Amino acid sequence: MSESLLSVDAALANLLAAAQPISAHETCSAEAALGRVLATSLVAAVTVPPLDNAAMDGYALRLPDWSASAWLPISQRIPAGTLGTELQPGTAARIFTGAPVPPGADCVVMQEDCEVDAGRVRISAAPRAGSHIRRAGEDIRAGQTVLEAGTRLGPPQLGVAASVGATEFAVVRRLKAALFFTGDELVLPGRPLPPGRIYNSNRATLVALLSRLGVEVIDLGLVPDRLDATVATLERAAQAADVVITSGGVSVGEEDHVKAAVEKLGRVEMWKVAMKPGKPLVYGRVGGADFLGLPGNPVSAFVVFCLFVRPFLLRRMGTEAQPAAAFTVPAGFDWPKPGKRREFLRARLQDGWAMLYPNQSSGVLTSLAWADGLVDVEAGASVANGDPVRFIPLSELL
Repeated sequence: MSESLLSVDAALANLLAAAQPISAHETCSAEAALGRVLATSLVAAVTVPPLDNAAMDGYALRLPDWSASAWLPISQRIPAGTLGTELQPGTAARIFTGAPVPPGADCVVMQEDCEVDAGRVRISAAPRAGSHIRRAGEDIRAGQTVLEAGTRLGPPQLGVAASVGATEFAVVRRLKAALFFTGDELVLPGRPLPPGRIYNSNRATLVALLSRLGVEVIDLGLVPDRLDATVATLERAAQAADVVITSGGVSVGEEDHVKAAVEKLGRVEMWKVAMKPGKPLVYGRVGGADFLGLPGNPVSAFVVFCLFVRPFLLRRMGTEAQPAAAFTVPAGFDWPKPGKRREFLRARLQDGWAMLYPNQSSGVLTSLAWADGLVDVEAGASVANGDPVRFIPLSELL
């Protein structure tokens, strides 16, 4: 293996070290905040729950009033959203899930353990102090930081924010990514396909991946395989965006002009990773923008994006990508020939075993549509059927 090839781990570490978080922020409504990153921490103005409340439908009582034979008069009815009065000794209160527990009551008994007759209740199972009561503030206390700056707002986080009454947030402004593609063989879907041409699948894949992250995409389309056209588009992209992402033209062929264009306008800081698929990954700077050059083969572009570009972009957005929750499963395949590069094989779990797609070519995009994960094989390793392998679910990479 050439010394010029960086390991996967070293390449990712270099990229993350180069990623500078955006400092500018803006105000965003809760309705538009999905996927945005908090610029400032969210502090609760209220306590959740605000009062002790019933965890289920049943009856509230004083523990000393219970006996297996005692019939307690039902002195009040407390639906959710209403306040009861102080519970008088020797009585019980009909109470519903979420309703505040009346002063004086120290337990709630679920209705399945109760017998009701003529306005009285008898409780068969011995209650315990505090049973079926959700205590005030057991989730959140007023003044508590509930979401730290740098948190990416997903459905659970937005639910937490709503529970403390937040309607808008200070969020990091959207990251802008300019995207263009090189390759005279490429045609956009919807147009006639001349002989020798192929449809550009990478545009659909990468736009979807970027949109899923909440990145603002500036789509500059297809660029002819000429150095002057590549330089002009790259210069325009770097002026418009925080990050420029390309697909294709980053290898060493006579028609590969992207790396040369980056060197003409800026600098290349990283090139080539010891991985398969996806060796020709380029990172550099053009003006004030980061540049990330992905391979043109569709599987390579997808894998490189997931393993490198996604965590880089998340750090630029002011948050962090959590390490992929990989786990070990038995291999349902043989991979007998050790490779010189770390390999990421498209696989699917079947009955707990990792099964490979039969064609692992980097041009076979159907392998990704079929797969639900990647098998991570270290450089120089071989795999026999039944060996433990590291499986990375695709859900952890999207």
